[in-house]
Amino acid sequence: MSEQPPSSPTPHPGDQTDAPSAAPVPGEPEGRIVLDERDIARALTRISHEILERNKGAADLVLLGIPSRGVPLAKRVAERIAAVEGVEVPVGSLDITMYRDDLRKHPARGPQHTEIPSGGIDGRTVVLVDDVLMSGRTIRAALDALADLGRPKAVQLAVLVDRGHRELPIRADFVGKNLPTSLAEKVRVRLAEVDDQTDSVTIRGGVA
Repeated sequence: MSEQPPSSPTPHPGDQTDAPSAAPVPGEPEGRIVLDERDIARALTRISHEILERNKGAADLVLLGIPSRGVPLAKRVAERIAAVEGVEVPVGSLDITMYRDDLRKHPARGPQHTEIPSGGIDGRTVVLVDDVLMSGRTIRAALDALADLGRPKAVQLAVLVDRGHRELPIRADFVGKNLPTSLAEKVRVRLAEVDDQTDSVTIRGGVA
């Protein structure tokens, strides 16, 4: 769910105005790479250690990725936590399509899969995982969706990229990279699991 300027119609949640990392358009400039495969791997390793430090271990943690790219990111973080702690952290997905506040303005894609681990989320620390944070509206929708599924002890947020331009008072607890941008710029995240391409984060466009 990488971000696009708020003026662009968005068929799917992503936190740009919360639009996804779309497939490359033929003839469209690729943009400059701001995070390559190694950078992303290091960022996820750091996020994993910060999650463990903040929560004093992996007990009662649940990772929920926001489709589409938040899901593989959550799985990668869980793998890193397991390598450090020797504990498998439950991983699921949380679709927020029907909780978005712009359904009347923009056509929505069909709902994606929500999968809550068998132990549920009640009384547990839920870490929401997404690729790009911008306005905060995707995360607001995620909190609404989560409230309908249970009552966690705490909710934390991990994002690969925070590009600023917040419209709601939402802040990430764990950030791979803070990436100051203008509204005229577009941030695109590509992940091997979703895009069948080498991992990267690119930025393109001019200054507003």
